[in-house]
Amino acid sequence: MQINLEARELTLKIVYYGPALSGKTSNISALNRASNDDSAGRLITLETKDDRTLLYDLLPLTYKDTGNFTVRVKVFTVPGQVLHASTRKLLLQGADGLVFVADSQVRETQHNADAFLELREFLKSNGLNLSEMPLVIQFNKRDLPEIRSDSEIHQTSSHGQEPVFMSTANNGAGVVETFLGCLYLTMGAIEKTHGLKEKFGLDRVRFVEDTARRLGMARPLAQIFDECVSGAFNTLTPGDLER
Repeated sequence: MQINLEARELTLKIVYYGPALSGKTSNISALNRASNDDSAGRLITLETKDDRTLLYDLLPLTYKDTGNFTVRVKVFTVPGQVLHASTRKLLLQGADGLVFVADSQVRETQHNADAFLELREFLKSNGLNLSEMPLVIQFNKRDLPEIRSDSEIHQTSSHGQEPVFMSTANNGAGVVETFLGCLYLTMGAIEKTHGLKEKFGLDRVRFVEDTARRLGMARPLAQIFDECVSGAFNTLTPGDLER
């Protein structure tokens, strides 16, 4: 996180992590399509010859709060291939929030587990603790055959507090909800340490709801987070989402 008090600007870094071909780039592309011209910056993608992400995708989103405070959200994806492990580790530096994109296909279960363990280790080597990071989990590719069932995902995710969303990133389903969930948790963590509302008048709920509208989702957060199948959002009360 970076704060420029003179410019009244806050810059956040959200990283999408997960195994190769789980749909991280598809998530960022869908966010870019959902963003209006005023908020979305230029989507930067570096790819290999086989169309896999080589280094990163960067999508800067810029929003101005009613208190005239600008928030820039830099959204990164990391390359999933084994040979780019050092790049993944580097891009986790300075991350404020995380989205772990899991592949719903049964055959990818071990790859999901390996990527999650790697995420934990790379964060640790960067001086970060996964249990203290704002983290949202997304099970992508829900439109494919031979995937883990809804009930299985419910049962597995019920053991943790991380919000879990379902998605089909290729058509945008569940993408915005996942991003907003991570943004809400990230803003909450920063509020605890920096007092954004008291110091700068930056209200978390108002900001995330405004972001949702700019991404084409004009619903109260309580309704948006109903899409969460398990985790912390399932214990929120309407009062938790009031300004």
